[in-house]
Amino acid sequence: MPATLTRTPAAPLIDTETAGVPCAAEAGFSILTERDTAEPGPLGFQPLATEAAVAISYDGMSHAVMMATPADLEDYAVGFSIGNGIVESATQILDIRVHRDGDAVHLDIRLNHRAHHGFKQLRRTLAGNSGCGLCGVQALAQVLSPLRGKRGGDVHAPLPPPVHLSALRERIHRAQRHRQRSGAMHAALYIGPGGDTQLCREDIGRHNAMDKLLGACLRQQIPLAHGFVAVTSRCSLELVQKAVRAGVGTLVSLSAPTDMCVRWARANHLNLLHQPAQAPARLYSPLAAPVKELL
Repeated sequence: MPATLTRTPAAPLIDTETAGVPCAAEAGFSILTERDTAEPGPLGFQPLATEAAVAISYDGMSHAVMMATPADLEDYAVGFSIGNGIVESATQILDIRVHRDGDAVHLDIRLNHRAHHGFKQLRRTLAGNSGCGLCGVQALAQVLSPLRGKRGGDVHAPLPPPVHLSALRERIHRAQRHRQRSGAMHAALYIGPGGDTQLCREDIGRHNAMDKLLGACLRQQIPLAHGFVAVTSRCSLELVQKAVRAGVGTLVSLSAPTDMCVRWARANHLNLLHQPAQAPARLYSPLAAPVKELL
């Protein structure tokens, strides 16, 4: 069954709501604030992006603390869990509880039996022995372990037509309502097979924005093998891994990818493109020869 969200009562983390900007704030948190800003300029106060510590636990067992924008938290919980290999499907998440502790946010994610067992095995694998270096070696093996993607198969998804990539930067700018005011947000967008922008998620962290978008798409049962995901940042290995695990067919970044991420994209049959500011999109995967441009 789809994951549900349980909120505990909470006072707003930010005292002043941001006027005129629709926000998907959760549990009383705001995305932007006009408190503690610099001195007002000719256009008034400059809103700031909200940053909070988000503690993530599974079935009461602590896993990670991330610095993130405290909004779209159920999307984040699902996307983080799938993108990091904790679960294989959103159906393995039974419940998501969100509560506030001072300036921090706690996400307690309840898993089904199979995912719970897998998570406990993962914790034991990464624990290691103190002082022997085993933890670091096993953590490295975990990061570089083979991926199990939702899409499956050994065939690349169809590439988006060049017309869907034209003016992509302008489309992303229009979709980033919070960045337009704060100037401090990354974004991840899902562009549908018809070329329309269907979803956008923003966050101070590029990985967080990706997690939120993937979680939103999976919760809404959007087939990620079609259309493409666009990110505003450099494409790193972690973003490729998240995309493959979530079943994304095509990933487009506004900055060039790293060499490792290109190798992993090709090995996992993920279409990988870079959209430069003033040049045609560059295709890195699938490709067995030098990088080519899409005309």
